[in-house]
Amino acid sequence: MPHDHDDQHGEHGHHHTPAGSDLPGIDATDLAECPVMPGSMTITADAEAAGLVREHNGQTYWLCCSDCARRFDAEPAAYAAA
Repeated sequence: MPHDHDDQHGEHGHHHTPAGSDLPGIDATDLAECPVMPGSMTITADAEAAGLVREHNGQTYWLCCSDCARRFDAEPAAYAAA
């Protein structure tokens, strides 16, 4: 159940990484798509450092922010299927 970025999500003080790897020194393998907000990319090392990584059914998910982490934690199966 994806959420709209303007639905209490836009003011939480983080940035999203562009979908393409236009960042110097960032390889596409260093990026992951947030399962809660499809299209929002996160740098895996940053997500790991911020505690925004979850395991569900043997799969690893990197989340873009604490709001998405909270939503994923509440319904992991809903977002893991996305």
